[in-house]
Amino acid sequence: MKQFREKAAKVLSYVYGIGIAVALFAGALSVLGYVVAMIAGGDTAAQICKFIYKDFYPVIVYLSSITILLGLLKMYVAGEKSLVPPKKKK
Repeated sequence: MKQFREKAAKVLSYVYGIGIAVALFAGALSVLGYVVAMIAGGDTAAQICKFIYKDFYPVIVYLSSITILLGLLKMYVAGEKSLVPPKKKK
């Protein structure tokens, strides 16, 4: 069982790292989209901003939420001490 936990923690750590990288890259793309919208101006800028706000951000939030849950699951499977409550002193 211990070997399974270690392997599962490694896989979850790898997937978590990829998820964080993708979420950061997607956030940078949204900022870049707003910069392009400021340069373009007019109706095109409004359409770009509407796409980013209505279609792109919900995907980023969903992806980030799943990534955070994977990170917490990794911490639980690995048995990291930060999840263990401190012992009460008598």
